[in-house]
Amino acid sequence: MAKKFKIKKGDTVTIIAGDDKGKSAEVLKVLTKKDAVIVAGCKIAKKAVKPTEENKEGGFVEKEMPIHISNVKKVEG
Repeated sequence: MAKKFKIKKGDTVTIIAGDDKGKSAEVLKVLTKKDAVIVAGCKIAKKAVKPTEENKEGGFVEKEMPIHISNVKKVEG
């Protein structure tokens, strides 16, 4: 049976715990297997990337990381 969450892609949520506490942003993706969501502009991490055909330079890329669903609250309205 698939898990069901009240938060869906495109909803606006407020972060209630962690480094980004108090920020409001849109949900980009819901990860049901990890019970997590990816929120735009929150929990940014720098990831090292090797040079590829598209990215000749390589280097560091800033990327949003998952936040556990218990640490976000849906904004009504």
